[in-house]
Amino acid sequence: MTTLLALDTATEACSVALLHDGKVTSHYEVIPRMHAQKLLPMIKQLLADSGVSLNALDAIAFGRGPGAFTGVRIAIGVVQGLAFALERPVLPVSNLAALAQGALREHGVQQVAAAIDARMDEVYWGCYQAQAGEMRLQGQEAVLPPERVALPDGSSGDWFGAGTGWGYAERLAVQASASNPAALPNALDVLSLATFAWARGEAIVAEQAQPVYLRDNVATPKAR
Repeated sequence: MTTLLALDTATEACSVALLHDGKVTSHYEVIPRMHAQKLLPMIKQLLADSGVSLNALDAIAFGRGPGAFTGVRIAIGVVQGLAFALERPVLPVSNLAALAQGALREHGVQQVAAAIDARMDEVYWGCYQAQAGEMRLQGQEAVLPPERVALPDGSSGDWFGAGTGWGYAERLAVQASASNPAALPNALDVLSLATFAWARGEAIVAEQAQPVYLRDNVATPKAR
């Protein structure tokens, strides 16, 4: 049986989740600016409560962004430290995808427009559709002013809005059938997505774990 640990610190929420013997346990707290102090103790407690040692882990999953610069760095620092020490691979998961997966888990919605407040009058944006229980990206993730967001070409049906970017609902160029602007990514959903990725053999070595800020991609013009 696969044993996976997942963690996320990309937003105000700090969370950890564990898959072991087919059972999932998790811990989630909204603790702005306390992730660095709380993350390792949360991991230690979760493993202790489940009777699982670090050596039992097959891989470690993490929210790789987009999100708060400091929060994403904390997650990658902890994941790389553990993965190097244990000689285990890692599974990067999009925080926008985790938001969409959470909306599927909580509301059963099949199409989700995930948006995280990116500050600077912009939102991180990604659109996802459920495929066999997994939220899959449609198009690309981007960082945009609220007025420039869009649904995938040719899309139809109801879309659910998830994430703090929906606090800009009046300015967003997309209308949702319903939305939850209070939603934050949860390691429970990072774990769920990582389980699909693990089954496809998508784990990578720890040194390849990179944050995704999206803003970097926009600031650097791509060569034609």
